[in-house]
Amino acid sequence: MTTGFDAASVGLYSQLLSSIAEEMGTVLERSSFSPNIKERRDYSCGLFTSSGLLAAQAAHIPVHLGAMEFLLQKWLADGPSIEAGRTYISNDPFFAGTHLPDITFLRAVEVRGRIIGYVANRAHHADVGGSSPGSFAPAPSVHEEGVLVRPQEATAELIAELAGQMRNPKERIGDLQAQAAANLVGADRLSSLANRWGDEFDERIAQCLAYSEAHTRNFLRSVPRGEWTARESLDPLDDGEVLNICLRIECDGNGGITFDFSGTSPLAPMGINATEAVTRSACYYVVRCLCSEAPANHGCFAPVSVNVPAGTILNAVYPAPVVAGNTETSQRTVDAILRTLQQALPDLAPACSQGTMNNLALGTDEWAYYETIAGGAGGGPNRAGASAVHTHMTNTRNTPIEAMEIELPVRFSRYEMRRGSGGDGVHSGGDGVIREFEVLEDEVTLSLMTERRTSGPCGAQGGAPGSPGRNLLLRRGESRPLGSRDVVRLAQDDVVRIETPGGGGWGKPAADAVLT
Repeated sequence: MTTGFDAASVGLYSQLLSSIAEEMGTVLERSSFSPNIKERRDYSCGLFTSSGLLAAQAAHIPVHLGAMEFLLQKWLADGPSIEAGRTYISNDPFFAGTHLPDITFLRAVEVRGRIIGYVANRAHHADVGGSSPGSFAPAPSVHEEGVLVRPQEATAELIAELAGQMRNPKERIGDLQAQAAANLVGADRLSSLANRWGDEFDERIAQCLAYSEAHTRNFLRSVPRGEWTARESLDPLDDGEVLNICLRIECDGNGGITFDFSGTSPLAPMGINATEAVTRSACYYVVRCLCSEAPANHGCFAPVSVNVPAGTILNAVYPAPVVAGNTETSQRTVDAILRTLQQALPDLAPACSQGTMNNLALGTDEWAYYETIAGGAGGGPNRAGASAVHTHMTNTRNTPIEAMEIELPVRFSRYEMRRGSGGDGVHSGGDGVIREFEVLEDEVTLSLMTERRTSGPCGAQGGAPGSPGRNLLLRRGESRPLGSRDVVRLAQDDVVRIETPGGGGWGKPAADAVLT
């Protein structure tokens, strides 16, 4: 139990702040144009202190939220000056970003001539240019993945120029304008709250951060002191090379935890490289899962130290391709963390979930679509894994098939649970899904960036692994397997089937009873 705080007051302050971020998200959802933002809700919103620390967030996308504070910190140290009344933009992965489709909008909030904080949102755009529709294909350089936007002011002229380099520019402009509108609402609400709290504004936010830090450190003191290691192998590259995530976790027994990724494989020749911001987000996310009662703010991150060597698949350097590091490698990083913590906290850490976001991009020169697909969650010490859900570093919804069929030239033939794909255990893993659709026009490009196609998600404490996923193309009655990472030109009547992984099981099942 955390002492020395008025928990009721801190809870009230935190809820008031997070409600602003939630309202920003509602504005973004309702004013956006693309199914990816409007239906899947692939966006995140947060509030930051005048020094760039996360003050509050909405319950949005973990990989966005852990990374945005890293961006604010770097922007205030090395970026262009942020002036009140102006909107700023960046998607630069190497300036504390994630990948090019994630575009961040930032705005300073000024009250009585003083910047009291910042509001920011990050949204995943269905296309940002590049070599393939949907901007999510294997590529050798970040510049082939799309348009890279350095940190700068987001003028109307810049928005028009950027959209002109992307597919379906009308949709892009609509989504970008929705992001700007969300920040305007957030800035207005935060300035109103600051006027309401008056001279206590900074102190109340400081209390929220201090409370979360104390609560997180108290939990970490309950973790056994020691070091634990694990290694995760990504699906092989086309040439058979296997890349590894190596991790050592150290708990100091005094409320601190260190994640050291020394020994991780060097950069890959395709976009499965993650940025440092993404890797930090994965570490922050797992700590938040283990200690979820504290309000989500910078205080939860303060006890966490991360060492991730530059030039590896977990700390990409320019101009490495990074598009799936944000989605796939982040998920496998969580797998590595959970496998390590299963040794330290056997009665708390769950089995691995599907370990992928099953990225699917689709389109032509005229239109583009992107989605991630649900799968199975890992079983835990107290419950079975959920089925057909987005897990860990993503928190999006499934795109309804009705919405997809209205917007795109596709027709769904199957969307169902993949029964039996979850691993057995005392608490079994959740099942994945089967998502199958037919394309209704020629010359459509399909891009896939997935994981867990060669081995299933690991179980814990004797539980069985989940089933690996499968990607299939059905053409003229014949079935053809597709790779974990693949680009295919589709013809009318081609059918694409994605079978997503199930989660790992937790605990070794008792032997079957012998019937007599």
